[in-house]
Amino acid sequence: MLDDGLEPPAYAHPGDAGADLRTRIDFELLPGQRALIPTGVSLALPAGYAAFVHPRSGLAAKHGVTVVNAPGTVDSGYRGEIAVTLLNTDSSEALSFRRGDRIAQLVIQKVEHATFVQVEELPDSVRGSGGFGSTGGFAPVPGI
Repeated sequence: MLDDGLEPPAYAHPGDAGADLRTRIDFELLPGQRALIPTGVSLALPAGYAAFVHPRSGLAAKHGVTVVNAPGTVDSGYRGEIAVTLLNTDSSEALSFRRGDRIAQLVIQKVEHATFVQVEELPDSVRGSGGFGSTGGFAPVPGI
């Protein structure tokens, strides 16, 4: 389903993983501001699939605009309008958008469901519990 007058999500180039999502409203993002932006798009995904909303790399690199909860998850049972929570990370420049501007990418993927089982202990692995810089190049903040 699509809001009248907007182009449906589309892939910019052959082989692209993400289809562009567009805003259905005009809006401005002030420095440091976040906003929930409607796209006019609703989907009916088959069971076993989900859509994931990713930032557009050009908006992120050129203007510091990102998706707050990237990637945002659209479950197969959801039938409402897809909205994107955008954040302007620039500390000094506002950015204006017009209806139809590309604001995010939608990636559709097959998903698996796991059965979660509580256990007393996990089996060993080479990595173990090492994370957050355990392989070098990053040190966690002490006390956190």
